[in-house]
This record gives sequence, C-alpha cells and structure tokens, in this order.
Amino acid sequence: MKLDNYDRAILEALQRDGRLTNVELAEEIGLSASPCLRRVRNLEEAGVIRGYQATLDAEVVGLGMTVFVGVKVERHHEVEAEKFQTTVLALPEVVSAFLVSGESDFLLQVVVPDLRRYERFLTSVLLKLPGVRDIRSNFAIKSIKPQGPLPLDHLEA
Repeated sequence: MKLDNYDRAILEALQRDGRLTNVELAEEIGLSASPCLRRVRNLEEAGVIRGYQATLDAEVVGLGMTVFVGVKVERHHEVEAEKFQTTVLALPEVVSAFLVSGESDFLLQVVVPDLRRYERFLTSVLLKLPGVRDIRSNFAIKSIKPQGPLPLDHLEA
C-alpha cells in the first residue's frame, strides 16, 4: 500500500492519541470528516493500523520488574523451535518476543511483579519450554524510553 502525506499525518496523530474522534483527526490533518474516515478505514483494512489499545504503566499495575530474556533453542530440532514459538505466544508474562541473530535465538520481554515471581516463571515455565538449551536474563534497572510511536519520516513523498 502506497502511503501519502495525509496517511502519514493520520498515522502520526493516531499514534500520539488513538482516542481522537474522526472530526478531531480530520481537523488536525486538514481533511473533511468523510475522506478522513475513509482513509482510516483503508489503513485498518490494509493492516497498517492493527488495532487500538490503552498504554498502561506497568509499575502502577504492580508489574515492577522487566526482564529481557535471551533464549537459545536446539537448532537441529525445527519442530521444537516452532513449538517454542507457539507456546511463547500464549504466555501473558511475555509482552514481546523476537527471533534474533547473535548470542540468542529469541529475545523475550517479560514483565512480572517481582524477583520471586520471575524465579517461579523461570523455573516452572521458561526452563520447561520445548527445545530450550540456554537462558540468559537481563534485568531492566530503569525504563528510559518505553515503546513509543514508530518513526514515519521515511514515508515522505
């Protein structure tokens, strides 16, 4: 899908505030309401906009510990690696997961209330996942820049 400057403006505005009404959004980007709504729906249907959600403060809701977990899996067991991925998708403590290159095969971002809960999660869940060969945990000391809006400067027409 080719995105123009109006699409980019819509995406930037909605990343900043997903609760904008269509009228507010249209006014902000300089379109009338009907074409703005059509564009938003097109962006949603094309999968550019995948959804809308509230951003919560993990610490305020009792999830004060973030752990970045590097996981190595047995490479020669492709089926095991697929089982691992499927299982990770179902773990609510894992808020993001990436297939990576380097020391680890996967990098997981895990949020838990405290060290005791992480220890329990590590020993009763992560270490028992299919194909896991090695796990390395890195504890976040402080969040400097939480996940923010995606940069869209490369979309300039």
